[in-house]
Amino acid sequence: MFIKNMKYIVNGLTAFRFIAAFALIPCFMYEWFYLAFILFALAGITDFFDGYLARKYNVTTKLGGVLDHIADKLLVSITFILLAMFWPLWFISVPIILMIARNLYVSGLREFMGTQKMELPVESARISFAKASAFIQQFVSGGFLLTIVIMPYDIFAWATYYLWMLCIIFLWVSLAASIISAGKYTVQFLKKLK
Repeated sequence: MFIKNMKYIVNGLTAFRFIAAFALIPCFMYEWFYLAFILFALAGITDFFDGYLARKYNVTTKLGGVLDHIADKLLVSITFILLAMFWPLWFISVPIILMIARNLYVSGLREFMGTQKMELPVESARISFAKASAFIQQFVSGGFLLTIVIMPYDIFAWATYYLWMLCIIFLWVSLAASIISAGKYTVQFLKKLK
């Protein structure tokens, strides 16, 4: 009974990320930036806990893993798109577009491999370029949202500027990690085809 309930909890945490991702859209439309930041922060926390609880209580499933991955990508992609619309600057928009394109590219490789009854395994290293990129993307998204929240307050002007600049730097670092990991997946893909 406990294990069954734990499955519901883990799946509920993943579902919350789906809801939070789409809830960010009206938050930006109506300029509820505090709520957007809180939703994103809570979604980030659930990202840690659903994986931790699933592994601890051995309630991991292939479907759960796929949904968890989709929820993560959806949350970050929607946040990135909204941020690119909020700050229509090339040095923010270009890395965001390229990272979303990279995610679609890797998903396409996986889908093709699935049609051939083969798998494109996720990088197994404890610290990989794909994991590093995903972590940095969440950090950058949260940092940009926090910047928007504190921007109206003059007393935080210096902190806002440095946080914004730091987020831009890490946005490009994340892009570099994304491109490297996409290259690794491409090499694996070509090896499997042979």
